[in-house]
Amino acid sequence: MLPVATVVAGMNAARAKERRQRTELRELFAVSGLLLEDKPLEELLPAIVTTLADVFGARQVALLLPAAGHLEVAATAGDPLSAEQLRRVVPPPGTPGSVGWQSGEQGDLLLLALTASGRPVGLLALSGQAAGPGEREPLLLFANQIALAVERAQLREQALRTRLTEEVARLAKTLVAAVAHDLRAPLSSIKASSSTLSDPDLDLSPQARQNLAQLIDVQADRLADLVSNLLDMSRIQAGVLEPRRSLTQVADLVASVSADLGPVLRGHAIATQIAADLPPVEVDPTLISRVLINLVHNAIRYSPKDAPITIGAKRCEPDTIEVSVTDQGPGVSPGRRDEIFTLFARRADDAGAGLGLTIAKTFVEAHGQRIWVEDAPGGGARFCFTLPAPAAAAATVATAVAPAVAEERELAHDSHRR
Repeated sequence: MLPVATVVAGMNAARAKERRQRTELRELFAVSGLLLEDKPLEELLPAIVTTLADVFGARQVALLLPAAGHLEVAATAGDPLSAEQLRRVVPPPGTPGSVGWQSGEQGDLLLLALTASGRPVGLLALSGQAAGPGEREPLLLFANQIALAVERAQLREQALRTRLTEEVARLAKTLVAAVAHDLRAPLSSIKASSSTLSDPDLDLSPQARQNLAQLIDVQADRLADLVSNLLDMSRIQAGVLEPRRSLTQVADLVASVSADLGPVLRGHAIATQIAADLPPVEVDPTLISRVLINLVHNAIRYSPKDAPITIGAKRCEPDTIEVSVTDQGPGVSPGRRDEIFTLFARRADDAGAGLGLTIAKTFVEAHGQRIWVEDAPGGGARFCFTLPAPAAAAATVATAVAPAVAEERELAHDSHRR
């Protein structure tokens, strides 16, 4: 019976070892698939340590990665490493007996250095009883795959940071070039006009002097508007500037903008088509005025000489007003209607910086509204954006208008009877 029992026990042990090896192989394939999915480190590392704890029955599993010149715990499974274990694995700088990147046993912990391409990428720590001498080989295979996966994830993040840095640098360079281009024209006009005025050898008539002074004033305002637009756009995009809303009549905004644009219209007349019963809108008057100014400037740039530019406003919903600026230019092709609102988008033959429509979009969206472009009925482009009209204000307007409408209808009825 003893020989039979010995044989049976040996067979049971062999079967148990085989089952354990099959489980390890399945888990190894599972981890291999996980590592090949190219997940970011914050998702990959917890999955690795959890799998190792399950496969080897480890009470403690910790994965340490370099950070700021020393190792730090990046992911753990099971019981966390105690302070004493951490001191043994990663002693403070200057402490003798530093383990560093070496594999081996340290107290009750089994340490495996993770290396890839001949350089260390991390350290794996498991409770010492997790893997016996016969299980070290699959564990080393795990460690090699983990090292490769960590290296790949780190290289991907490094490449992403590099691309982001290059993109930021390119964008900053483009922004500086674009802003410098838009600043150059008014600065040149101001410099030429001021030099002419200050030249004692030139005999200028009072009218010529007044024209030059007016040109300097207009170009200085243009510079101030450009700088204010850029600053406000950057603050809104950074979330540090909120629109200062107040109830404002659309007709008053349009009248103010038309008066400010007078010197730069270049012969273009401003026509208005504003519905009479519009409620006030709750907006930041300064930001929305800049939206209108930018859209009118865009219309002037692309409209034929002396062609009128139309500013319209109508109610499109009970609590929304639609404002439009219509020109008689070449229009915008359907494929470019989203692109033109992006930063630095412009036509191939356009000398502008492509900032105006981006600024307008930023200011409109800061109010929770939208802006778009469509074909004008008679040809050209019509830029439209919405503005919020509070329900209370709309109800007030409706209440105020209703008696006048009723009185008008009553007078018409009396006139008809007479």
